[in-house]
This record gives sequence, C-alpha cells and structure tokens, in this order.
Amino acid sequence: MEIVLAIAIGVLTSSGVYLLLRPRTFQVIMGLTLISYAVNLFIFSMGRLKVDSEPLLVPGVVATLTNTADPMPQALVLTAIVIGFAMTALFLVVLLASRGLTGTDHVDGRERSEAAE
Repeated sequence: MEIVLAIAIGVLTSSGVYLLLRPRTFQVIMGLTLISYAVNLFIFSMGRLKVDSEPLLVPGVVATLTNTADPMPQALVLTAIVIGFAMTALFLVVLLASRGLTGTDHVDGRERSEAAE
C-alpha cells in the first residue's frame, strides 16, 4: 500500500511541475492544483497508514499509538482542501480578468509569435 501511495504522490508532483512550466495560465493553475493534491496525500500519509484502527477512543481499551488513528493529519488535509478550493476559484477569476484585459491567456501576456520577435 505504501508503494502505491508513494507512486501516486510522485506522479501528481511531476505532473504538477510539468504543468507549472507551461506558458498558459490555465495549465499553471492546474499544475498548482495537482501539487496541492500531492501535498495533501503526503500530509495524510504522515498520519500512519493503518487498517482496522479505531479513529476514536473505545471505553476499556488503553489509548496507545498502536491502536488509535492520529486525527491531526486528517484535520490538516481537510483544511488544506478547503483553502485549495478557494485558491483555485480565486486564480480562475484572476485568469478571466487577465484574459479580458490583455486578450491572451499566456503567463507573460504575449502570444508565442510576439515573444519570438
């Protein structure tokens, strides 16, 4: 299970970096979103991948690290998902405003033919 999660984090990170280096702003936004998903998976995996562990304390069972789940990474990831959604919505609004003002969706504000001149 750990190798699948590590591969998923690596694929999301590499795809996000690739999209960040693209010239169009929508691709850059998608790259930032993929990198935030990779970071969320990484933080979630820091809470130890466990199967059949109790998320809450059970009466009569001594609470140790071996029989309970850590709620902190889950709370951090939930908060990061909400903040990431708001960030993506804000970036899309800025993208639409920038496209309306400049007439292009390139990061530097110029089309490729103008950049070559």
